[in-house]
Amino acid sequence: MRDNNKNEKVGHYRYRILALVFMATTINYFDRSILGVLAPTLQNLFGWTNKDYAAISVSFKIAYGLGLLFMGGFIDRYGTKIGYTLSIITWSIFGMLHAAIRQSFSLIGFMAARFGLGIGESGNFPAAIKTVAEWFPKKDRAFATGIFDASTSVGAILAPFIVGAIVTVEGKNWQVPFLMTGVLSALWVFLWLKTYRKPELHPKVSEQELKYINSDSEEESTERIPWIKILPKRETWAFALTTITDAVWWFYLFWGAKFLGEQFGVDIKNIGLPFLVIFIMADAGSLIGGYASGALIKNRWSINKARKMTLLVCAIIILPLTIVPMITSKWLAVALIALGAAGHQAWSINSYTLVPDVFPKKATASVIGIGKMVGVGVSIVADLALGSVLDKAGNSGYLWAFIIAGLLYLVILLFVHLLMPKMTPMDDKLNYIEK
Repeated sequence: MRDNNKNEKVGHYRYRILALVFMATTINYFDRSILGVLAPTLQNLFGWTNKDYAAISVSFKIAYGLGLLFMGGFIDRYGTKIGYTLSIITWSIFGMLHAAIRQSFSLIGFMAARFGLGIGESGNFPAAIKTVAEWFPKKDRAFATGIFDASTSVGAILAPFIVGAIVTVEGKNWQVPFLMTGVLSALWVFLWLKTYRKPELHPKVSEQELKYINSDSEEESTERIPWIKILPKRETWAFALTTITDAVWWFYLFWGAKFLGEQFGVDIKNIGLPFLVIFIMADAGSLIGGYASGALIKNRWSINKARKMTLLVCAIIILPLTIVPMITSKWLAVALIALGAAGHQAWSINSYTLVPDVFPKKATASVIGIGKMVGVGVSIVADLALGSVLDKAGNSGYLWAFIIAGLLYLVILLFVHLLMPKMTPMDDKLNYIEK
């Protein structure tokens, strides 16, 4: 790779750091997705109602939301290295604790284990986005975010195949997948502690690479930015609005296997291929969405126009989701869900980059945490509502879920544009930098 300003070779150590973020997020989503894949089996094994399953899912999301209240600020204060390590150790311990749950306390046990898992996993995205902001210039951040965000689909793809290979339809060996992530997490923590430093402090980062990383960023002080200054900013709430669509992504993860099972009779041994199609398309969306806005910026589009035009295309691609429950063909339904997943991931990585596009690096994790907390709150309401509707009205409850999922993105984009029509960046005092 060449620096645009000097005919000097630029190193690529930043991609080693990105590979670790990719690995961490893969483990995160594998751990998170196991319950969704096992849902029909565990529901039969433990006798849960749809409301019970919704309560277990909500327990995770409440903890995730509470975790985001402090994890973003914690990571901004103590640094990505410490924050990321604490996050993955916490979620791994509680992930493995799922395997200790027995029939007599299955509901409360799963709720407690999912709560702890949610606390730990709440640190992943604030840490990951902050890492990208520290190690990549603005023009490359969407693509870098697209690369690591593609790992969410890798984790979701691995889960049904590994779970399906280990667990029987009757539920034998259901504990094993929950234990697997402990070994993977221990390996990651070792690599992370050995490898990570800030780029300006890292002995393996060349002077040319450091210049490239900082080529379109303002110099920042080390003074912390308190939440009281971040919360009034319209840009904080513009990003928070984009995270409402997290409810759609979690719908795919936690209810997707149940929908395909109830609508088309897909069981634990056959869910792997539909999930492979859905999440490979999601990976493609991550990479294409990240590349697209970055390419537009390199072709002299403004950051504002490039990001929002990409978000608009994503919202249009997702619209066909509205007709999924009316389709009688399993594979056509899977194809439309896959298209929606691709659109969502492209939307997601571009919405994440809105934060470092306008906020200084040292506020990134805090803003991500605040925004993701809003998304979690909406997801909790959506889970409770869907569980209740499905128990009362049967599968017809999925109709409204897909209609809302299909239309949501266009509505949100309108309000995002109203809140920050110009996407004016801020300095490290949160004053607008007029150019």
